[in-house]
Parts: sequence; C-alpha cells; structure tokens
Amino acid sequence: MRTTIDRAGRIVVPKAVRDAMGLTEGRQIDVVFTDGRIQIELAPAEVEVEHEAGLPRLVPAEPLPELTDDMVRDTLEATRR
Repeated sequence: MRTTIDRAGRIVVPKAVRDAMGLTEGRQIDVVFTDGRIQIELAPAEVEVEHEAGLPRLVPAEPLPELTDDMVRDTLEATRR
C-alpha cells in the first residue's frame, strides 16, 4: 500500500495495516530504520516484577488492552500457517 508523508513528517498508516497490527490511538510503537527500510513494531509493555507466594509475577506498568478469545484464536491460526 502506498501512502505519503506530510510537511510535519507524519505518515498515515492505512487502516488495513492498523487493523492487522492492532494499532489504536495512543498505542506506543517503535520505529526502526534498518537496511534502507522503516519498520514499525509494537512497543513492548513495561512491566514490574512482583513476588507472590515466592514466585515472580509480571505486572504491567499501565493497563493493557483486554485479550479476547478471538484475538487468541486468530493468533493461533496465523502461527499454524
């Protein structure tokens, strides 16, 4: 898909790509320039390690979007192909 860059340097990510990546308003991303390509990746969630009953537990620093059954099913299907 082709898009353009405006004077402020902003790029419009086409809706189909945003939907496929799960990009929503306010979602943090990492932009990397490697070998002449710009790559957009979802930024990893920042977590804190808490210990409960002697076992470590990862707790997100900020609330994360809810993980639905459909999201899990779609991810499983995508990895099986």
